[in-house]
Amino acid sequence: QVQLVESGGGLVQAGGSLSVSCAASGRTFSAYVMGWFRQAPGKEREFVATISRTGAITSVAESVKGRFTISRDNAKNTVTLQMDRLKPEDTAVYYCAADPDPDPLKLRYRYTEYDYWGQGTQVTVSS
Repeated sequence: QVQLVESGGGLVQAGGSLSVSCAASGRTFSAYVMGWFRQAPGKEREFVATISRTGAITSVAESVKGRFTISRDNAKNTVTLQMDRLKPEDTAVYYCAADPDPDPLKLRYRYTEYDYWGQGTQVTVSS
């Protein structure tokens, strides 16, 4: 299995940028499809971004398209979510997730499809 630890959350003003990272340990990182989800108070956990095992294919939610970018470094066992032009509605706890898959180009969009989760990191965007 894999252990995930997020870092990099914090407080930022609207329009600013923030990067959150997820460090993985355990089994071979490159065997996992990775994803980012977020959950705001009183709301369900929602998909933000996903990246294939090789990093060749990515997808982000419509609500963050053009503002957020997901990337991974398999040599360093990390996946990063770069968030630009942040809005107050981006405020949430951001979670990193992993799921093994034999297909190197597979993506995953539903939180129920992921087996492993980090503890989350808070991102707060002030208006």
